[in-house]
Parts: sequence; structure tokens; C-alpha cells
Amino acid sequence: MTEDATTGDAPITLLIVDDHPVVRDGLRGMFESAPGFRVLGEAPNGVEGVSLAAALDPDVILMDLRMPGGGGVDAIRELTRTGARA
Repeated sequence: MTEDATTGDAPITLLIVDDHPVVRDGLRGMFESAPGFRVLGEAPNGVEGVSLAAALDPDVILMDLRMPGGGGVDAIRELTRTGARA
């Protein structure tokens, strides 16, 4: 993990999970322009979010709770069951 040039600290890594592309774009833009954050990836539903969380190991997951094709509540249960760190 690379350090933030301004603080010397490692950035907080994020995974964004939301079914609305506009919301994902907005969140990504907000965090990419803020020092101390790094967006590792995005997913359009909870199923893909769980898969990406396992692959990317983010510090924080921003998860929409209601999504078609795999909601956030079920995804959070699965992440908890598997012992995800985020």
C-alpha cells in the first residue's frame, strides 16, 4: 500500500457497492478528490460486492442496503459469516 504524500499515512481503501451508476460515480469522484482515500473498486450489487471485497480487501465498504440482484443486507451477512475485515 502506498503512503499519502501529504501525511505519510497509508490511504483508507474503499469499495463502493450501489446499483445506481450515478451514485457510484459521485462517491468515487468525492473520495478520489479527497486526500487520504483510495477507491479500490465498485460493484453494482451485493453478490459482486462480496466477491470484490474478498479479492480487494478494502478497509471500508460503502454498501447500499437495497439493490436488485443481491441486496446489501444479505451481502453484509455473508461478509460477516466469512469473517471479512471491512
